[in-house]
Amino acid sequence: MSDEKPKSHGRIAISQALRPRELMTDTPRLKGAWTARIITLFPEAFPGTLGLSLTGKALAEGKWALETIDLRPFGEGRHRNVDDTPAGGGAGMVLRPDVVARALDEASRGAPDDRARWPVLYLSPRGRPFDQAMARRFATAEGMTLLCGRFEGVDERVIEAYRIEEVSLGDFVLTGGEIAAQALLDATVRLLPGVLGNAASTEEESFSAGLLEYPQYTRPQVWQGREIPPVLMSGHHGEIAKWRRAEAERITRERRPDLWAAEEKRRR
Repeated sequence: MSDEKPKSHGRIAISQALRPRELMTDTPRLKGAWTARIITLFPEAFPGTLGLSLTGKALAEGKWALETIDLRPFGEGRHRNVDDTPAGGGAGMVLRPDVVARALDEASRGAPDDRARWPVLYLSPRGRPFDQAMARRFATAEGMTLLCGRFEGVDERVIEAYRIEEVSLGDFVLTGGEIAAQALLDATVRLLPGVLGNAASTEEESFSAGLLEYPQYTRPQVWQGREIPPVLMSGHHGEIAKWRRAEAERITRERRPDLWAAEEKRRR
């Protein structure tokens, strides 16, 4: 593992990623760019969809950075074992705290210890549900470390010792945290300055104002006998805004009564 500090060249900062050489890339990044460090048994899963479209373009331009840290080299013994049987018995295997701790220590190099500035997350079905407010919070940090679990999970002691925040995508179980990490990063990275290009687009979408987004339409004006609502073609911006607000409220009431209840409580 390298102890070499990132080298700065004007606005561009280049650092060695903490992973085996064959998985490294020499993508430059803007100095101070928001950085994601991912601890995983499958570094080849990244960047995945994060390398496509606007997030991929921003990654290539150095507006944010992605570093994968392979958990396997931190394993124990000749075979680099990273897991062991659950204490107390039971099915499956559990990631060892000493192994995960070594990877977390490597991931912490050069990162602030303040969890507000640099959150450390574990993708877990028992975590707090991920939402848009959380994505906005992560986007205001300097970066984050994400631990992708496997098997039956991670030894509780390392979660406690490293003050790791557990985050869940929903009430379901995946075979590992890699897909969840990509989804969380996509939601966060798109909020970074300069990634989407049009900041207004993030202000009108679902959850930004506590409501689901209003319906969207485009040409042709009539399709299979269905017309675009006339108000959207009127050019009357005030009436369009009123229609969109009413539709957002209607959809939220029908589909997410929990969000609507929170909205009504906020208005009181």
